[in-house]
Amino acid sequence: MAKRDNHYEAAFEAWLRWLRVPYVAVDESHRAAAGERTLKSLDFIVSPPTKPGSWLVDIKGRQFPTAKCQYWRNWSTADELTSLASWEELFGPRFTGLLVFAYNVIGDQAPLPADELFEYRNSLYGFVGIRLDHYTSFSRPLSPRWGTVTVSIPRFRALARPARELFHVPLPAETRKQRHAG
Repeated sequence: MAKRDNHYEAAFEAWLRWLRVPYVAVDESHRAAAGERTLKSLDFIVSPPTKPGSWLVDIKGRQFPTAKCQYWRNWSTADELTSLASWEELFGPRFTGLLVFAYNVIGDQAPLPADELFEYRNSLYGFVGIRLDHYTSFSRPLSPRWGTVTVSIPRFRALARPARELFHVPLPAETRKQRHAG
């Protein structure tokens, strides 16, 4: 079960339900044991019906913008990337790691066009995905103290896609107000 107190994950789950994309929400209450090591749990396993294989999804909740003029923040921890890569290895070649940046739109600009935004509990969210292998290929240290990495904004914007496109599902004809959830 996804953390119900994490509004980013709750919004993503409601969005998946709205799009009718098959998924499993993972119990994140404990790190998973994998032999002699532990792994950060992934958040969702998403299995779109029209895509061969499944996505191993780690949600990264961020505000858009983060501050007055900080757009496209996309940091992650090295541990999260290593754990997601280990999950890929454990699940096998039909599973691909995906970082989904769940942007909570708090300003007058958004990471996606208006018809791609999802309203959940009176907030707007845009879900942008980037494959784990792409992210790790271009990540650079952000804070050695915190073990965080990031991808440059131009590179991130070139590689990231609306998560819906990665899941190969059409956008329903309903308007954003009709799809309000929560």
